Amino acid sequence: HPVSNPLTEDHFKEGLSLLSKTGNGLAHAFVKFEAREKELTDITLIQSFIHLRYVDLSDNLLQDLSPLSCLTHLLWLKVDNNRLTSAALDELPYLQIASFANNHIKDTCGINHPRLASLSLKGNEIEVISGLDPVKLSNLHTLELRSNSLKSTAGLQLPKLKTLYLAQNSITQIEGMENMTQLTTLHLRDNLLEHLDGFSESLTSLQYVNLRGNAVSNIQEVAKLQKLPLLRALVLLDNPCMDEGDYRMETLVLLPRLERLDKDFFEEDERLDAEDVRQRRREEELELEREREREKELELELVRYQDDPKRATDGLDL
Repeated sequence: HPVSNPLTEDHFKEGLSLLSKTGNGLAHAFVKFEAREKELTDITLIQSFIHLRYVDLSDNLLQDLSPLSCLTHLLWLKVDNNRLTSAALDELPYLQIASFANNHIKDTCGINHPRLASLSLKGNEIEVISGLDPVKLSNLHTLELRSNSLKSTAGLQLPKLKTLYLAQNSITQIEGMENMTQLTTLHLRDNLLEHLDGFSESLTSLQYVNLRGNAVSNIQEVAKLQKLPLLRALVLLDNPCMDEGDYRMETLVLLPRLERLDKDFFEEDERLDAEDVRQRRREEELELEREREREKELELELVRYQDDPKRATDGLDL
């Protein structure tokens, strides 16, 4: 247990800044406070500074943030690199940006700030996403969950989310993203994905997907991304499927609307070659379908011939 080291008046004398109008505009107060790398264990005194809007308490030894509940004007909060096991706080009506990176947070419960737009929980110990209420978090557009212990994307029913960072987890399954109609950017780098099931047709805004460093071995898995109508950029570097012959061309054949693969844009001649391959495959599939139809007709004719004794006898006479 760390030695008790609470906030003091001296910390505030050193860390307060940004004088601003308060209330009806006739009074003034400092609205920004920074106390980094102070080995703080207790922030009870912060309750007296109710006009604070910007608070940075990173790189301390904090385990309890409950005194922040008094800061009802708070707009921006950063508490990275502490000893927090939860990000839960009483509702802060104006909080827009919050970062709890590199703590020991176990879950995503207790985050219910109605104006929250950007939330970082990277570098924690979260295994399951739960408690993120889409009604209370209706303004959340950026969520950072990189470097946790997630195994699935379940629990992310956030219809207003636009950017989602899930890199460096242990994700093996994509699921529960059906309502994320405004999502444009999805980072899944360095996970354990072998298959690309779970991408929903309702992801109608998704333009960029980063799958670098996963375990996709069959390039045909990419075909499952055809249901994403606006997908324009895809990263597949460091997947086993890169070892397949002409992996770049095969990806473009499967995803004709794609503009960029692994940071490189497709050239016009590549698009023409891919269209030729698609046309040839369509013709081959048509020919196979005709062949199957002919085989079915022959089988039916043989069945009719065997079921008709007279035709069978006539056949013997001939």
